[in-house]
Parts: sequence; structure tokens; C-alpha cells
Amino acid sequence: MRFKAPLLKAIMIKRYKRFFADVKLDGEVVTAHCPNTGSLKSCWEEGRWAYISRSDNPERKLKYTLEITESPSGSLVGVNTSWPNKLVKEAFDDKTIKDWQSFDHFQSEVKISKETRLDACLTISNGQKRFIEVKNVTLARNKTACFPDAETTRGQKHLIELMKLVDDGHEAEIVFTIQRTDCDFFSVAADLDPEYAKLLIQAKEKGVFIRPLVVDVSPEGLLIRPEQVEFITNN
Repeated sequence: MRFKAPLLKAIMIKRYKRFFADVKLDGEVVTAHCPNTGSLKSCWEEGRWAYISRSDNPERKLKYTLEITESPSGSLVGVNTSWPNKLVKEAFDDKTIKDWQSFDHFQSEVKISKETRLDACLTISNGQKRFIEVKNVTLARNKTACFPDAETTRGQKHLIELMKLVDDGHEAEIVFTIQRTDCDFFSVAADLDPEYAKLLIQAKEKGVFIRPLVVDVSPEGLLIRPEQVEFITNN
């Protein structure tokens, strides 16, 4: 996925009220929309570089969107949570993931109950289905990407729904898009959300496929790597 226009390089100043980030662009402080409700632990540090996109839509209150930050380790981190679903769809279309190549069709935003939608469903002409939920990962600890970076009751609910789908005879998968390249492993942040950690292990044991994928992040664009990183459970 390539950005529509080159990103603008700025300096991080502060992030506040979840959706606002002040950055210095060409010597001027501007406020950018922050499309990430997480804590941004390990990927926000005042004085480091940020990359923002500019919108020419006159109806937008904020012209800029925070897309990428530079972590304390120097790695670029994709913080826009609206991109992972598109990246997964592109990986399917490009046949990047070998395990998905037998599926014929990709459907986005699949409603599985009155209360719940999942991000995607892959189907084969014989009727076989694989339901997919996509999560964005920005937190890193000691070369290990971790999810979540704060308690997520919504994420807990998704794991429960994926396990129910397996019980009903379907395939189910959760894709963790790791939008940084300085991690060799993936794990669950049990200290930040013990219930999510418990449910993720239960889901794995039940047969929900856990697929952590690294995303190459650059000011030009984002691209999912085909190889998944190792999921470790003792972090």
C-alpha cells in the first residue's frame, strides 16, 4: 500500500485527548488527527520524528493525520489503525500469504451476530469459510511485539466470538499486523490485560489460528511480509 502523496516529516511534541497530536512542521506547530486510541507505549517520545499526511478536504477540521512515529529504538512505527484491514486485503489479493491461496473470495466487514462484526471472511467455492479478525500492534518490549497496549474488552469479545465459530465447525483466525520491524517475536501483554491473555491462549488451544505478521513501514507506504513471526507465551 503506497500513500497517495509523500508524507511530511515533522517533530513530535505531545499527544492529548487520544485523538490529537501536536507536531512541529517546518518550524510551525500544527495539530494532527491521531487515528489510534491506544496508549502508544514504546512509539511516542517527544523530540523524535513523525510523519504526517495532509488532506485537501475543506470539510476536515484537521488537515493533517499522524501516520508514522519514530520509536525510541529508532524504528518507524505505523500508528494509523485504519490501514491494517486494507493491508490484509491487499495481501490476499497479491497471494502474499501461502495459507490463504486456496481461498477464492475475500469479504470485508462480516456480520456474525446482531452485536458483532468481524473484519473479514475467506471462502472457497465448496462453502468452506475462514473468519478473520485483524488487530494493529505498535507496542514492543525487548524485541517482542506485544498486544494489547491497554485493556481491550472489545478484543476480548472478538476472541470469544472466534472460539464460538470454531465450535460451529468454521475456521477462525486472528491476524496481528505488527507495524514496526524491530521485533523478532510476538506475545500477549498479560500485565496490561490479563483477561485478553487468558482468552488468547484458550483460543489458540481451541484451534483459532494466531498469525502475527510484520509490516514494512516507510514514508512511501506499508507492506505486509509473508512470513509470520513466532508467537511466544512466556513473555
